[in-house]
Amino acid sequence: MKAAHDSQITRNPLYSAPLMPLIAKYAVPSIVSMLVSAAYNITDQAFIGHVVGLVGNAATSAAFPVVTLTTAFALLIGNGMAAAYTMAIGAGKRGEAAHIVGTGTFMLALAGVLVFTTIVGLKQPILILCGATKTVMPTASLYLKYTAFGLPMLLFANAGASLMRADGSPNAAMAASVSGAVLNVVLDAVFMFGLHLGIRGAALATVIGQGVSFLCCLFYYPRFKCIRFKLSSVAYRPETAAQIAKLGTANFINHIIMALVNIVLNNQLTRYGALSPYGSDIPLAVAGVVAKLNVILAAFAVGLAQGCQPVVSFNMGAQNYPRVKGAYLTAVRAAVIVSIIAFAVFQIFPRQIAGLFSTGSAAYFDFAEKYLRIYMFMIFVYGVQPMTVNYLANIGCVAKGITLSVARQGFFLIPLLVFLPRLLGIDGVLFAGPAADALAFALSVVLMRKNFRELDQMAAESGKTL
Repeated sequence: MKAAHDSQITRNPLYSAPLMPLIAKYAVPSIVSMLVSAAYNITDQAFIGHVVGLVGNAATSAAFPVVTLTTAFALLIGNGMAAAYTMAIGAGKRGEAAHIVGTGTFMLALAGVLVFTTIVGLKQPILILCGATKTVMPTASLYLKYTAFGLPMLLFANAGASLMRADGSPNAAMAASVSGAVLNVVLDAVFMFGLHLGIRGAALATVIGQGVSFLCCLFYYPRFKCIRFKLSSVAYRPETAAQIAKLGTANFINHIIMALVNIVLNNQLTRYGALSPYGSDIPLAVAGVVAKLNVILAAFAVGLAQGCQPVVSFNMGAQNYPRVKGAYLTAVRAAVIVSIIAFAVFQIFPRQIAGLFSTGSAAYFDFAEKYLRIYMFMIFVYGVQPMTVNYLANIGCVAKGITLSVARQGFFLIPLLVFLPRLLGIDGVLFAGPAADALAFALSVVLMRKNFRELDQMAAESGKTL
């Protein structure tokens, strides 16, 4: 029986197929879906900038930490559920895998209710906390009023896509994300240009698109490949919930701190912007634009990490340590290549990029050019840190993943955002970004070298050489 089980595992493509095409199989649909989502975000931001103006871009910037917070819960449950699910399948425990999906689904429903009620009940204080000025507040409040209804669906759709990839259906995950994003773009044009609904139209288009992605994920449940899912499986199981939360904690903490960084960044930009020739609204608007551009980089980094997740988690469960190491190295090389290309684009064409989002004043373009060139200076190593965070979480090294996750945003960036502007004014806000990226990259290298030594030792003990 054991021999048959071992043979079934070794015949699985996750165990034996060539790494580059295998990772591409899982990563490309994820990257495509995230790039389409990024294209939506950029198009949405461009529509808002040209239809509503500078205040519209600043309003979405003020609301952006809320989206980051929602994504944090999606990653906590979705990535944790996907990693636990794949490890259970890799170990041949299909009944346990079904319980993982049921418990994760229960957690998603609970988190959706929590996010929605919190935002609806505390909308005004949240926007003030996120840096909305008096000029921006009415537009930001209207935008968040409508988008709050889509956030529970966004949470479920993001988590559901991770689970579909773990189940061996990356194309289904891509279809769910792409369908909602494409509809968003179409409805943006209809609502904002055709019906002249302004920021309200942008918000409505967002909610409808998120609803479509949510339904695509929901309809996947009867079609799981590796398990037979039953509605009775949806229940809260404390031990399973703890396992899901443990595996998703690193990404969750990373995004919680990202939301905190957004808040600190927005407030520092408006505070020190008011003391500069740019004023308070221009820096806030530019930050919103760059946040959306960052989604493109995240699409590649996170997409590659998600492409690695089934390979890494399955082989960790199957004790195939050489393949765990090889999967990480294959993906991180690709991430660095993409990051170098992005670095060149931002350094060469900052003014042209800024012009896509607003007709703006000379001050807007001057600040946008400076922001893109300075704050994004270290993006040529951007992919290494999120790739490493996901990798460590996916192999069960939760403490190390959390350490690295917290380091870039919490230990490095937030203190730099607080102290550098005291010395350099608004320029200090900009230089905080590349300084934090450099420190996070160095820490990633240190942690991975230690992890590779551990994998070497486990491989030697198991008789498998790296």
